[in-house]
Amino acid sequence: MTPQANTEARRPATVAQMVRARAEDDNVGLIFGDRTWTWREVVTEAAVRAAWLRASLDPNRPKHVGVLLPNVPEYVFQMFGAALAGACIVGVNATRRGAELAHDIEHTSCQFVIADATYGNLVQHPVRVEDRPWARYEGAALPDVDPLASTLMCLLLTSGSTAAPKAAMRSQGRIAAGAGIGFGARDTLYCPMPLSHGNALSAALFPALAGGSRLLLRDRFSATAWLDDVRRHGVTFTNTVGRALGYVLATPPTPGDHDHRLKVVLAPEASPRDMAEFHDRFGVTVLSGYGSSEGGIVLVPSRKPGSLGTAPPGADVAVVDASGAECETAKFYPGGRLCNSERAIGELVRRNADGSFEGYWNNPDAESERLRGGWFWSGDLAYRDSDDVFWFAGRVGDWLRVDSENFAASPVERIVGRYEPAAAVAVVGVPDPLAGDQVLAAMELSPGYAFDPDDFAEFLSAQPDLGTKWAPRFVRLTEALPVLGNGKIDKRPLRREAWLCDDPVWWRPPGAHAYTPLTGTERDSLRELFDSHHRMGAYPSLDH
Repeated sequence: MTPQANTEARRPATVAQMVRARAEDDNVGLIFGDRTWTWREVVTEAAVRAAWLRASLDPNRPKHVGVLLPNVPEYVFQMFGAALAGACIVGVNATRRGAELAHDIEHTSCQFVIADATYGNLVQHPVRVEDRPWARYEGAALPDVDPLASTLMCLLLTSGSTAAPKAAMRSQGRIAAGAGIGFGARDTLYCPMPLSHGNALSAALFPALAGGSRLLLRDRFSATAWLDDVRRHGVTFTNTVGRALGYVLATPPTPGDHDHRLKVVLAPEASPRDMAEFHDRFGVTVLSGYGSSEGGIVLVPSRKPGSLGTAPPGADVAVVDASGAECETAKFYPGGRLCNSERAIGELVRRNADGSFEGYWNNPDAESERLRGGWFWSGDLAYRDSDDVFWFAGRVGDWLRVDSENFAASPVERIVGRYEPAAAVAVVGVPDPLAGDQVLAAMELSPGYAFDPDDFAEFLSAQPDLGTKWAPRFVRLTEALPVLGNGKIDKRPLRREAWLCDDPVWWRPPGAHAYTPLTGTERDSLRELFDSHHRMGAYPSLDH
């Protein structure tokens, strides 16, 4: 048997086995505020929660438990306790409210929801952390038998960027198989991202458990506290998502920006400019990477800034068109502009899904849409370059058609994102009065900048990779782009509102080079133009 085979044979097959493997580990395993727990102490707490869950859950119903907590130690104890008890944790999204939150809980068949004073008022009759109903099980031993690898461990609610959130299923075996990513006892993994999302679980919590590393929890992400946390605790790795890097970069530079042990930051969906500036300021390698909430596709981070990464060995990942035919390899003009976008951009799929996607809870229609013909269809647009590196091109449906040319939004976002005054950018298609779409760029400005329309127009003219139809017709200046609970930008309200918003909007009238403010009179003229071309059905509406 080869050394690799020996390693595979010793690797725990379930999360429960991973927890059990730390039962006699006296190294520090969990840090929160000024408190620390050894791994032995963490497992002891998990055993108490496991005994309580086994006694409290109705065995005739799905053993699902909602957790509505910030990133606090109790979240970790409940997660590992559920693993030992064979229960399933549903990470409830704390940014949801009212009927939507109630729907999430009901849809995922939670028997009860565990909450503390932070979010307890959002749900009826929560199990209060402050009451400690598991206290009478103090001293409980580890269960005699571990759950099977097929036992459901987590339901991950997708972000809901295109529809109501779906609950992706993750089994104990699937989580355990992906947890060993090379960390050890000398590493400290910093987890400021919500444990209700797959990013924090797959990049921090379960890898720390697998490697016996220290897990540093922060109840919520704080850009101002980020560097202090990293330096104080000797952090070697941290994960972010969305715009977190930009928030850190917005803090004032300090003489100690290079004084730390941090080696790598995993930052999916960070802009290439933020990644480069972060490396220059902190001397840290930043990787983007890609991993779907459903687990169907996970890519290996590439050294090319802003890319999704490459397919791991054995994973048949491709970019295909609607018929399933593989798209062309991306080709570029000398200036870097994609010259075959209509033939190179398609949906990112995995053609040998092989159980990588375990389905959605109680949603067969969504499941059949995601898994078709044995392939996992990600719902993300991408293209692949000649080095087999994949690049994000938007969501399915995130195409624009301007003057009969089709192109994706994400390459335009990358270009506009280079504009120095821009702190964040989102590009969407909005209706054109005659036919098709026009480009709207919603932009947050960095502190100290005002929008200079002439400077922005000159910037666009100087970009060699900006397609002839890609320049924004509309520029919406907003104090804060709308975001989902996981920090990703939510484009739905931007498409819906278009230029019908309270934010300042600048535009280029047809045939003009300069940007001018879009006035109420011009909005009325646009509406009349839609009406005269019998296109009022496409006119933006705030009623949906």
